[in-house]
Amino acid sequence: MRKPLIAGNWKMNKTIAEARALAGGIVRGLADSPGVAEKVDIVLGPPYLSLSAVAEATAGAPVGVAGQDCSAEAGGPFTGEVSVPMLKDAGATHVILGHSERRELLSEGDARVAAKAAAASAGGLIPIVCIGEPITTREAGTTLDRIGFQLEHSVFSVFTNTPAELVIAYEPVWAIGTGKTATPAQAQEVHAYIRKRLGEAFGVDWAGNSRILYGGSMKPGNAAELLVQPDIDGGLIGGASLAEADFLEIIRIAAGG
Repeated sequence: MRKPLIAGNWKMNKTIAEARALAGGIVRGLADSPGVAEKVDIVLGPPYLSLSAVAEATAGAPVGVAGQDCSAEAGGPFTGEVSVPMLKDAGATHVILGHSERRELLSEGDARVAAKAAAASAGGLIPIVCIGEPITTREAGTTLDRIGFQLEHSVFSVFTNTPAELVIAYEPVWAIGTGKTATPAQAQEVHAYIRKRLGEAFGVDWAGNSRILYGGSMKPGNAAELLVQPDIDGGLIGGASLAEADFLEIIRIAAGG
């Protein structure tokens, strides 16, 4: 049995004070729901400036902290970049890489995502690597081809050895911030394909123990029907992670309650 992982991607939202308050509210909400945190792994992904505050607010609680990106470099003349050692020093345990917004808005390609994933893993962070397809690919019926290409060039190209831990997040780009959601069957088909490819690359046992998250507008109203699918192991939550009650409800659903 894979333990579900619910990760909140706060994107460019929340000041430091607001981030601290939201993290504190989530920690209190978990304390009010005994047993839930034992059944679900929880990660919060605030903006860089709030990482330390969120790490402090969740200290002692069963909650991880994720950076929203990282550099593939450990340091040097890279203005505006944030390294893996910096994220770890701020309290991060995970890092989100290759999110569709960075791929589309910042022209971040698979090779760069792969280099960042390798650096994160080598530096002791758990990479959450995002892959997914636009509506044109979905309508053309070539979704699995696109997903396979991204896995090959965003993950397999740099991990010659099996990574200690790696999370894949499938995010249908056409379902992010649009109000649309992949049907459970559509999402399950892609998740099953991802697990098959992970098994081919790293071994069936490793793939069977690895988490694959759904990242296409999961919310309390659709979480149950998505999370019941055999290869959907949690969610990378965007908008719903900014609302304390919604995020906690998704966690409770993931825990089976």
